[in-house]
Amino acid sequence: MPDASSTGRPVMRCYEGNYTMSFHTEYIRRSALLASVTTMMAITIPVSFAAEEGEGVREVLITGTLASDDILGLLRPVSATEITAARIQNQQIRVISDVLRDVPGLAVSRTGTVGGLTQVRIRGGEGNHTLMLIDGIEAGDPFQGEFDFATLIADDIARVEVLRGQQSALYGSDAIGGVIHYITPRGQEMPGFRARAEGGSFGTYAGSTRFAGVAGIVDYVLTGSYYKTDGVVVARNGNDEVGSKNASFSSNFIVTPSHNITLTAIGRYHYLDADSAPQDFNWPPGPDYGSAIDGGDTTEAETFYGLLKGELSLLDGDWTHALSLQGVGGERTNATLGAPTFKTEGSRRKFSYVTSYFFDTGIARNALTFAVDDERETYRNLPIGGAPPAPMNEEREMTTIGIVGEYNFNLGDAFAVTGVYRRDWNSGFEDADTYRVGALYAFDFGLQLHAAYGTGFKAPNNIELFGFDPGTFVGNPDLKPELSRGWELGAEDDLTERISFGATYFSNRLENEIYTIFTPSFESTTGNRTTESRQRGVEVFAEVKLDSGFRFEGSYTYIDATENGVEEVLRAPHIASAALSWRSMDDVFGGFVNLRYNGRQKDNNFTFSGTNPAVLRSFTLVDAGGDWKFNEHLQIFGRIENLFDENYEEVYTFRTAGRAFYVGVRGNI
Repeated sequence: MPDASSTGRPVMRCYEGNYTMSFHTEYIRRSALLASVTTMMAITIPVSFAAEEGEGVREVLITGTLASDDILGLLRPVSATEITAARIQNQQIRVISDVLRDVPGLAVSRTGTVGGLTQVRIRGGEGNHTLMLIDGIEAGDPFQGEFDFATLIADDIARVEVLRGQQSALYGSDAIGGVIHYITPRGQEMPGFRARAEGGSFGTYAGSTRFAGVAGIVDYVLTGSYYKTDGVVVARNGNDEVGSKNASFSSNFIVTPSHNITLTAIGRYHYLDADSAPQDFNWPPGPDYGSAIDGGDTTEAETFYGLLKGELSLLDGDWTHALSLQGVGGERTNATLGAPTFKTEGSRRKFSYVTSYFFDTGIARNALTFAVDDERETYRNLPIGGAPPAPMNEEREMTTIGIVGEYNFNLGDAFAVTGVYRRDWNSGFEDADTYRVGALYAFDFGLQLHAAYGTGFKAPNNIELFGFDPGTFVGNPDLKPELSRGWELGAEDDLTERISFGATYFSNRLENEIYTIFTPSFESTTGNRTTESRQRGVEVFAEVKLDSGFRFEGSYTYIDATENGVEEVLRAPHIASAALSWRSMDDVFGGFVNLRYNGRQKDNNFTFSGTNPAVLRSFTLVDAGGDWKFNEHLQIFGRIENLFDENYEEVYTFRTAGRAFYVGVRGNI
């Protein structure tokens, strides 16, 4: 029986990591070939080491526009947050979803420990309202319609950009609530060989390597990472430890044959092997009905990502062109006690062409951008145990063609305007038009005021349209897309050279919300709600550079998310974080303390006890750590997570990890 997320959407959360996805075999072969070719190229390239730690890492917003050049600079009429590479490294972030808890407007929920299904909601939206990009590649899977953040282990020198608010006009369906972009540096920006290894509580071992540089016209990066944990007992009344293994490999090559031509090839591979605590939905019901229980369930997932891109600039860079092919494909298998119970495969391939023209009109800088893309998604269930193919195993597909027009205007250092319009034609449902406009004005004394209004849409995913298990869950091919509209108004001010502060108010409305309809016979399907959901709130952040190397960063979010006047689940009205970090003036020593508060929130209750929805109590997590540079090539570090051994649940009946200790070493050449 599939679980319903906050809207009853069939996310299979009741089996923790046990929703399944697998991807088109042909695309797997192509992606594997791409990764193999780029890896073989790297073996022949000599090493060039140059930069010191952190030197050359770009800190420019690249997600908020389709234009090849960010003409707006610091004047960005969009709610955006950057998580720098320095913060990820100095605060020893190992799971990207953890640092996203510090971003205003974001809520994170994970079923149990690392490896469990992890969802990120932006401004009170759904998990599948968040578009995830990895080095420009759309990473959400076609089966589930969203990205599982359990599969993304942090690279020490990557950075993250977060855009909040409707971004469908730029990126299409999945960006109805916002965009998260995980960006790794080029070889030119961070050359050399780097490695990290650590271990600690719960039988946890982790490590990463990176080999990067420039050889002639070739910029190259090869990375690998591994994270393994025996985990903790997740079921409330259970005894089985729920652990996971997570590995990834990537290759990134940028070839510049001439000053105005750039060729890019990216290949990525992610592997997840996670235990899970299923929920008990056996009938007749027992005392643990609806609760997480021990069950010997596992999820194994392989995912391939690929990108080929060519860029051409003309008229001294004023007219740019980019042609790209990207895709994602993989395979996911659920098993109980080693016996497969559910397998799926799917793929996405996307062709895109983007051209931008930049021109000056007196003191103003302008950019006109046009883009067109053609996307095809497929998925199907696979027969299990030698069973013959059945109608439920038929391959399903959707195609979408979109066109985009964007205009950016920058008047010196004082005023900026942006506008974008998109039209999508989809093979499975009605067409969609979306747009977004924004403006920003900067006063001489440091205050910036910004405002934006936008619309968005979320296409029904394959599972909602076609279903996956006749007799238990049947899809609805007549679903309409979800539609959103909203506005925001905010202010930011550099009060002094050391103090920055900002606040934004937002208000959104969502129509045609897709939810799961349950019947007394335990069959279910999907439908569109006729009621309206609303999300509104306030986001606040502050940064203070103190004396003697200290730095404070804080954020607070208030969210009022309701469906037909009822509070939605897994959206705490109050979320806050505070981080105090320190680095010695000679950069030899460093330390940090992070505090993350998650207020009371509600969740679905499928048990026969307590209220429905259940109320999850508030919790506060404190992490602390430090590092010591033994010499210019070697660094020793350690940290404590959940310092005060907080006992809490992010998802009802799924326990989480207690206090944990980790130590490790990092080196570079």
